[in-house]
Amino acid sequence: MTIKKVLLFSLLVFCFSLYSFSQILEPVKWESDVEKLSDTEFNITFKATIDKGWYIYSQHKIDEDGFAPITYFEFNGLENNYELKGETSEPTVAPVYDKIFEEDVVKFKNEAVFKQTISLINPSLKQIEVYVEYQTCDNSKCIPGDYTFNLSLDGSVIEKEAIEIDDRSKQLSEALDLRVTGWEKFEDQSAEGKSYIGIFLLGFLGGLIALLTPCVFPMIPLTVSFFTKSSGDSKKGLFNSILYGLFIFMIYVLLSIPFHVIDSLDSGILNTISTNVTLNIIFFIVFVVFSFSFFGYFELTLPQSWSAAMDNKANKIGGVIGVFFMALTLAIVSFSCTGPILGGLLGSTMASDASAMQLSMGMGGFGLALALPFTLFAMFPKWLNSLPKSGGWLNTVKVVLGFVELALALKFLSNADLVEHWGFLKREIFIGIWMLLGIGLILYLFGKIKFPHDGPLLKLGKGRITTGILVIAFVIYLIPGLTNTKWANLKLLSGFPPPLSYSLYDKVEELTITKSFDEGLAMAKSLNKPIMIDFTGWACVNCRKMEEQVWTEDNVKDILVNDYVIISLYVDDRQDLPEDEQFQYLRANGTVKDIETIGDKWGTLQTINFQNNSQPFYVLLDHDMGLLNYPKGNTPDEDEYYQWLKTGLDHFKAN
Repeated sequence: MTIKKVLLFSLLVFCFSLYSFSQILEPVKWESDVEKLSDTEFNITFKATIDKGWYIYSQHKIDEDGFAPITYFEFNGLENNYELKGETSEPTVAPVYDKIFEEDVVKFKNEAVFKQTISLINPSLKQIEVYVEYQTCDNSKCIPGDYTFNLSLDGSVIEKEAIEIDDRSKQLSEALDLRVTGWEKFEDQSAEGKSYIGIFLLGFLGGLIALLTPCVFPMIPLTVSFFTKSSGDSKKGLFNSILYGLFIFMIYVLLSIPFHVIDSLDSGILNTISTNVTLNIIFFIVFVVFSFSFFGYFELTLPQSWSAAMDNKANKIGGVIGVFFMALTLAIVSFSCTGPILGGLLGSTMASDASAMQLSMGMGGFGLALALPFTLFAMFPKWLNSLPKSGGWLNTVKVVLGFVELALALKFLSNADLVEHWGFLKREIFIGIWMLLGIGLILYLFGKIKFPHDGPLLKLGKGRITTGILVIAFVIYLIPGLTNTKWANLKLLSGFPPPLSYSLYDKVEELTITKSFDEGLAMAKSLNKPIMIDFTGWACVNCRKMEEQVWTEDNVKDILVNDYVIISLYVDDRQDLPEDEQFQYLRANGTVKDIETIGDKWGTLQTINFQNNSQPFYVLLDHDMGLLNYPKGNTPDEDEYYQWLKTGLDHFKAN
């Protein structure tokens, strides 16, 4: 087992996790059959039908130290009920070299049949349960999968609670299936995992900012000195410091685990949460509270008994567990400074088209940035001498963050306003408030206003002057956003203010665009143009970036204006459907989803037809629901996006 293989396996597990939360894919369909051989013996067949381009692995490894996954069958309830006769058989296939795991493996494509003979111990046994766990891979990614078989040995029907929906619901559910054709013509060009790097770096930046707060910064030399001196052994001190940093990282990643449980309940649950009006207003209030905490009007802290208990545990236990409790103590003690930043990270992730995995990436980045100094300064203790002394500048950082928190708070209020179409926070008003906050920050940085914890300002430091100049430049940049000119776009901020169309001015829409699928299809037929379905959201940050940074580029704009009918379907629209259009949708897993809002309908349509629930998501179709190019997600490269549109148009004209 080489270090290269360990790193490769870790990277693949990481990639598998990213992919499993970005799309809804089930490349393997399972069937089973029970053949009675005698009164006590049965032959059970498990058949896997595998999508083209995918494969699953054998039950057995060729290289025992290899990292390629295996298919694993677990027969439940064996004891005193039945026994297995021999091993579970599988197709005979020659080994091949697997490029992903760099080893010889046996893998099955298209179809795989597994068989197992069982012998009854308990003659009254009528049913058994078998669980299979496997990995489905193509040439670039793998998806973990599992399936539970409930098998009847005597031919009796396995009783399950049947869920029924009425005929009207069945008809409306069937209408959501567009029966899209032409998938085989195009190669999957999706690159869903790219956004995770950005989320990780955003979290890392948040962690670096947290280091500069009064709750964390003074802890660095104190903690590092403790590890390097108390152990009496420099190597042990270094090991404990590294362990300390690792535990800090783990603690923040673990904070995101509950959201994975939530995300697994329903593929669109985080989108529903992020666009919930009540939650957005709560986030707005929480951010305002955070900002006033940073201003120094009060302090947010976790109960002192928590940190005292953790500190006591660390002192008593010692060793690895003691180091863990020390890391946990840091997380609790520093909450008054890290809490608002973590809240911003959580809120920003939940407010965009995000998944639980994106939240984990952000929390991981935050934890890594927070942990690095403790390890690096332990490795190079002389660096401690170069650290600036604690002082009033730390409070200045907190106040600046308070202004940032207020600006972010406005985003959540805007989300609620957009989803509910209240219309009181139009784009120009939003930008105007940001300008007022910027002016307030400028006045603070140049000493014209003060907050409770500020001491006398004897002279302006370089940091204040530099930051003040940057904020002045930012406020000047915002000014065109108040106008009805071509400079009002503010591309650098795309996705944060409300969209250009949500304006105090009357905007002339050049694109042929509609929010109704039926209307858009009729329009496309009458104009003889192809369709682009734009799965979007009112609170979708990346959607606004695409519309304001990519759609406005001359080549992209020309082809969208002249050659396409755009059907924009807002999956987070909370407006209720007319009562006669509301219905129940029976999912494949037997659960029921109530389709009550416009967003419910379009989100379900996206999942049914395209096995995807992320936004933005673009689909090019002809009038018969034939694909014109492979669907595409967020694509910040305008040339790539233009070529994708151009290829779709060429296919439409060729038909």
